[in-house]
Amino acid sequence: MGIKGLQWFVANTCPDACTMVNLKEMAEKHHINHPDSPPVIVVDAMGCIRHWYTPESWVCGGQWQEYLANLQDFIKAFMAADIKLVFCFDGVVEQKKRDEWVKRRLKNNKEIARIFQFLKSYRQQPGRGMFFIPSGLATFTRFALKSLGQETICSLQEADYEVASYGLQNNCMGILGQDTDYLIYNTSSYFSIDKLSLDRMVTVMYSRENLCHALGLNITDLPLFACLLGNDIVPEDILEGFWQKCVASCPPKSQSYDKRANTILAVASYISRVPCCYGSLKDLEEMLPLASDKKLLYRGVESYILPGQQSPWLPPGVSNSQIHLVKQETAICPDQEIFQLAKEQHVRAENYMVYNVLSNGEVECSNTLEDELDTELPGQALIYRPVRQHIYSVLLESGKDTCGAYPIVKEWFVYFGNPMEQPDLVQPMQLDIPGGTPSLRTLWLTKGQEVQTLRYRTFLACFHLQDMVEEFQLLDPSVAAVCCLLIYLTLQVDSLSLEDLNAFVAHTLCLQGKSAAQLAGLQLAQVDSRAVQLGSLFIRGLTTLIMANSSLGFPMNMNDLMPWKVFDGKLFQEKYQQSHRGCSLEELLEGNGSLHMQFQNLKSFICEACMVKKRTIQSRRRGNGFITEMQEGGRERSFQQAYTTSFVPPYHSQNRGFQWRGSQPYFYGSEAQPSGKGHRDQRRHQGQRRRFQLAPRWPNKQTNYWSIF
Repeated sequence: MGIKGLQWFVANTCPDACTMVNLKEMAEKHHINHPDSPPVIVVDAMGCIRHWYTPESWVCGGQWQEYLANLQDFIKAFMAADIKLVFCFDGVVEQKKRDEWVKRRLKNNKEIARIFQFLKSYRQQPGRGMFFIPSGLATFTRFALKSLGQETICSLQEADYEVASYGLQNNCMGILGQDTDYLIYNTSSYFSIDKLSLDRMVTVMYSRENLCHALGLNITDLPLFACLLGNDIVPEDILEGFWQKCVASCPPKSQSYDKRANTILAVASYISRVPCCYGSLKDLEEMLPLASDKKLLYRGVESYILPGQQSPWLPPGVSNSQIHLVKQETAICPDQEIFQLAKEQHVRAENYMVYNVLSNGEVECSNTLEDELDTELPGQALIYRPVRQHIYSVLLESGKDTCGAYPIVKEWFVYFGNPMEQPDLVQPMQLDIPGGTPSLRTLWLTKGQEVQTLRYRTFLACFHLQDMVEEFQLLDPSVAAVCCLLIYLTLQVDSLSLEDLNAFVAHTLCLQGKSAAQLAGLQLAQVDSRAVQLGSLFIRGLTTLIMANSSLGFPMNMNDLMPWKVFDGKLFQEKYQQSHRGCSLEELLEGNGSLHMQFQNLKSFICEACMVKKRTIQSRRRGNGFITEMQEGGRERSFQQAYTTSFVPPYHSQNRGFQWRGSQPYFYGSEAQPSGKGHRDQRRHQGQRRRFQLAPRWPNKQTNYWSIF
């Protein structure tokens, strides 16, 4: 939310409403005045993310280790001042805000199109003026803060309402964010994240009392004042005629004020002249062109009334304390114990999308850095939809009707060609696993190794890899997550090439052991737009993994699915460009010979899984300034096969199957038959199954490949 122009107005015309304060000194005073209550600042996390993301590179998919280090520094500064932080994130999009949410997403699409136009024209990242937060940043920030030991809350309603309520009910020292609605709510002090100097612990505190004094209003008038200026509930276009009448009856006090400032003053003057009662609100509702929605203004004022508060502009006795607390009664999940557990995990920011599906069957995903003109790469929303359909089938198994039909899930996912006028109605898709779909009670509440294996098998089944449980369990968990995504993406996207796969695998191996400082120091001569989209596609794949993990009782440790463990945008750009230039394996792996065998093994593992499902990965070097012709000589023979027309795993024999020789870093002896219901081919290919004959997981002491993990 927020009121257009109010921040500028306060900063430029109400100097008494803006005070520079020292947060450490305020905390010390709080300790003296409230010895039994530590100083707490509740943080509007969504309003702070742009401030937190300071790495120079933002377009390549995210500099996640650098970002995590920034969050650590931010937390340490407040800890040093003995201030506790509580972070609050948006957990839902309320129906009354849906139109505004869609409007902003469509506007973002235009910004993203300009970014890709710049990338293809200049092969460089645009300046900070075109900054767009990396895909998935909000989702992963909540998990990052939890991993750093911070109290993190995911809202059940509008986040700024919950932030304001938390501040009021917990006697917080203040609210940190950048949203003028915190001037409207009658709650704790409002501190600016934009003006925060972390090294000196000073920022601007905005005073609603002094603002009211400057406007001639009471604090209880501010909700109506906000609505009459336009917000996410009351659109500006229906207010323009009203503004003109206000300005006509209240001539500008100063020629130096702009049109918006004069409108703000005129609206305040109007409110100060009418009786402060519900009757005046009803008169306004008759005056404004509200069409059929005559309660729009009423709902707008009501949205600012915190629990236990009342407004003179509403009927006597009306409060907002019971609003938005009906989700449990209307949930589509019939098992109340399961629903309550999902709700508690949601509030604690421990799951992702699960509560939204179980409560009202409606989910959303914001913009992704995708090139709408690249017809070879579908939007991530469509690529990962089959996985989500499988997840929905597990979550909604107990909600099927008497005919066995699942509830439909409404998806508000942004992708090219989607006008977002209505949600996509998505049908859950049943999993193809022995014994049928397990219940949530089994997956969530039952303990034991057998159930843990069931969780893991169900997890892989969502990606059509359920017959490779044993192989995946022998991988390092983070590497298993990467392989799961790369196999799925290769099966889904025909245009993914051997060069792309080489880049991803090399990136995965070279990332291990690199510090945030090393990654920050990596310099790129140019930026490739297709690699930008592949990076975003991979990150959205990680959010899909955590959705599956959340839904299936956490078969994996959530920390193993985090991007700071498996992805770095600049490093992937480097590997992508090297791979498509035809660099040697030695250069691709940064001269680390110990990674050669691991590279071939991981690549073989992925390619073999794809071959079982009739997907042969072709070589296709990209142009746009890259070398497109094969260079002769100077290549290691083990890497030359990456540039043939397709990849056949090493030591492949039609009679003996698939053998890996020597000490292997990822596996120990096992036999399995990869198969399953693939997205590209729904039939089982029994004749195509091959047997893995793998070396011991623990190599000898002289060759310990596990040391990099």
